Amino acid sequence: MATTTIEKELLTLERRYWQALKERDLDTALSLTDDPCIVVGAQGVGKVDHQAYRSVMDDATWEILDFSIDDDAQVRVIGDTAMLAYTVHEKLQVDGAPLTIDAADASTWVRRDGKWVCTLHTESLLGDPFGRDRAKT
Repeated sequence: MATTTIEKELLTLERRYWQALKERDLDTALSLTDDPCIVVGAQGVGKVDHQAYRSVMDDATWEILDFSIDDDAQVRVIGDTAMLAYTVHEKLQVDGAPLTIDAADASTWVRRDGKWVCTLHTESLLGDPFGRDRAKT
């Protein structure tokens, strides 16, 4: 768990980012996002600039109803770059239907002009990496 001042600051920024997404506060989310930012998840890999980010958020068919970042957060700071990894519990509404997921997330933050911005974010759904815990179709 984060123990130093900088680790606490980064964890606070990560929670602020999540809260901005939950509240659809695009200005706050963009102020915390590098331009462009790399995003990695189940849908693949992408590089998103602020204009594309705004478009994606405007067209989103999902909503974060609640989230909690677990106490397992790990932070590694190297100069003006920091990596933050943690597990998160998410309550969502996707295409009008409720969905709850647990995931392992990681963000890379870079200090630019005296402030931290997220330059890379990844999310991996928790579970068996071979899919053995998923229902057969």
